[in-house]
Amino acid sequence: MNNNSIFEIKDYGKVRFHVKEIMDSKELTRSKLAKLANIRFEVADKWYHGNIERMDIDVLTRICFVLDCQISDLMTYTK
Repeated sequence: MNNNSIFEIKDYGKVRFHVKEIMDSKELTRSKLAKLANIRFEVADKWYHGNIERMDIDVLTRICFVLDCQISDLMTYTK
């Protein structure tokens, strides 16, 4: 079987979010991000703490726009 199969239970790696670091460096609060990106505070809070369960591409795009960054600045994947 292919070693990259998802049909086996194994460690798939981890996606780490860097939104907190970017926001802190820009002195941007979660409330301000929510307002500027037109998202709920709870959504901004989840991104800030890296507790993303499902990714909404529109929200991701808005956050990139507000933070003036690339998607690759917001998250990294490690095996």
